[in-house]
Amino acid sequence: MSTVRRAAVVLAAVSALALTACGPTDDDAGGGAGGPSASPTTSATPTAPSAPSAPSASSKPSTTPEPTKPTKPTTPKPPKSSTDPDFDVFPCSTFDVKFTAALAEPTTSSYLLKITNKGAKACRVLGHPVVTFGSLDGQATERGTAPGIEDAIRLDPGESAYAGLMGGANDGKGKTVDSIEMTMNTESDLAQTPLKASTPGLYVSPDKNSVTAWMDNAEDALSL
Repeated sequence: MSTVRRAAVVLAAVSALALTACGPTDDDAGGGAGGPSASPTTSATPTAPSAPSAPSASSKPSTTPEPTKPTKPTTPKPPKSSTDPDFDVFPCSTFDVKFTAALAEPTTSSYLLKITNKGAKACRVLGHPVVTFGSLDGQATERGTAPGIEDAIRLDPGESAYAGLMGGANDGKGKTVDSIEMTMNTESDLAQTPLKASTPGLYVSPDKNSVTAWMDNAEDALSL
């Protein structure tokens, strides 16, 4: 067995020496003493081409704007006129009228109230007069209904309107006053100066006093 192994080793050594003798020299492998020692290497993985970028807004081709269509000139409309001849007539206030009170019926302490337009322009008489009794608290109770503003009395300069004031029969519950004060209904927050009228011995019942709406004649004012 040892003899066979020795022969194999010798044979391997001889073969190795033979291969060494037949191999290329350093000069042949390098292409000479002055040649490069290694060949250049190249990348095995190719570079992917980059995607093209989208064009910016400034690079878009400009479009020619469409010509503006001429507009038709606007014809001004005339102001609307009201069919109501009194549309510009304002409510009467205490600044527009003078005020008086005359005894009409002593038994019921009834007085005829009268206002007269003292101004230079017409005004509208609205609703009921607002009447207070001397130093007593509260005001006269409204009696009956008043026409709407569309049907309110037009009071031209020098013309008058009337209302009936009743203090009520003496029932032992009321008090007597010697004057009353009146302001007009203007359906606004206009501050007015009350107009005062003398009413000597006017008895005022807390439950039965009342005043009518303004009328265009004295007879109607006292009959309600």
